[in-house]
Amino acid sequence: MADLSQFDPNSVGLLSNNVFGLPFTEEEAKLVILPVPWEVTVSYNQGTSRAPEHIFKASLQVDLYDPDVVEGWKQGFYMRQSDKTLLLRSDYLRKEAELYLKFLTEGGDIAENPFLRKTLVDVCNGTNTMNEWVYKQSKELLDKGKLVGLVGGDHSTPLGYFKAIAEKKGEYGILQIDAHCDLRNGYEGFQYSHASIMYNALNEIPQISKLVQVGIRDYCDEEVNFINESNGRVKTFFDKNIKERQFEGETWKSICDNIVEALPQQVFISFDIDGLDPKLCPNTGTPVPGGFECEQVYYLFNRVLASGRTIIGFDLNEVGPKHDEWDANVGARVLFKLCNLLVSQHM
Repeated sequence: MADLSQFDPNSVGLLSNNVFGLPFTEEEAKLVILPVPWEVTVSYNQGTSRAPEHIFKASLQVDLYDPDVVEGWKQGFYMRQSDKTLLLRSDYLRKEAELYLKFLTEGGDIAENPFLRKTLVDVCNGTNTMNEWVYKQSKELLDKGKLVGLVGGDHSTPLGYFKAIAEKKGEYGILQIDAHCDLRNGYEGFQYSHASIMYNALNEIPQISKLVQVGIRDYCDEEVNFINESNGRVKTFFDKNIKERQFEGETWKSICDNIVEALPQQVFISFDIDGLDPKLCPNTGTPVPGGFECEQVYYLFNRVLASGRTIIGFDLNEVGPKHDEWDANVGARVLFKLCNLLVSQHM
C-alpha cells in the first residue's frame, strides 16, 4: 500500500496526484479505473469521448469523506490515462459515421451508395477493435486481482469488460440505470451501437443471467417485444411506473426492495448518466425528461449491498462535458460513489 503518512485528505487535491487527488500508483491501488474514450455511434449529442479526462479534472474537487463508506479511498483508486490512439480512432470514425447518419436521415438508400457501404464496414470493424481492446485491458487487470471500473465514452464501451468479468466471476446480473433500454438489434446498421449494448451483452454472454433496468423512459416497440419475449431474463422498471407507484403512496424503499429482489447474487452496475434527471446531466448524449436524483440511485445501491448481494464491477457512461464542467462535476461524484461501493466489500 501507499505511504499515506504525508497525505492530508482534508487539503486541496494536488495536480501531481491521481484521480480524486489520491497518491496511489496503479500497483498500489485496489481499484483501477479504465477510461474508454469512444463515441463513434452516438445518435444525438457528441462529447462523451472526452468525458474521462474532464471527469478526472473535476475529481480533484471531490471531498473524500463518504458517509456510506468512510475511508473507502484508503483502499486506493487509480485512473489510467486515456489511450490517445483509441481516441483518435474514435474521432476519425465518428466523422465517417456522421456522413452515414446524415444520409440515412435524409432518406438515402445505403445499398445505392458504395462509399457509405464502406463507411459502415469501417465503423463496424472499428467497434470490434474497441471491444477487443476493452476485453484485453480489463482481463489483464482482473487477472492481477484488481477491482475494475470503466468510464466511457458512450454506452457501447463496456461489452468487452462484461465478457472479461463473466470469465472471471461466472454468472451475474446487470443493474442498469438508464433512460433507454439499449436493446435494439444493430441500431442504424451499427451492430455495436450505444443503443445495442444490452442486446449484444445478452446475446453474446450466457453468464449474464439477468438484466434489471431502472428508470427507462425512452424506448421503441422492438425493445418492448424483446423484454416481453425474454422469459424473465430482462426485468424493466419503467420510470413512468416508478413515478406512479410513488404518486400513489409507495415508498422508494419498497420499490428498491422489489428491484433488488429481481437481481442474482453477483451484480454489475451499468450506469448511463442519462438515467438521472437531465438537470444533473444536460449535455449527455441523449437527455430525456424524468429520471432520478443522485441520492435515490445511491440508496438503491446501498439496498443491493444490504441484501447481501455482491457488486463485482461497474461502468459509468454518457457524461457529456461542456465548458462549464457541470456534467463532469456530477460525473466525478457519481464515480467516487461507485468506487467506494465497490471497494466497501473488500475492506
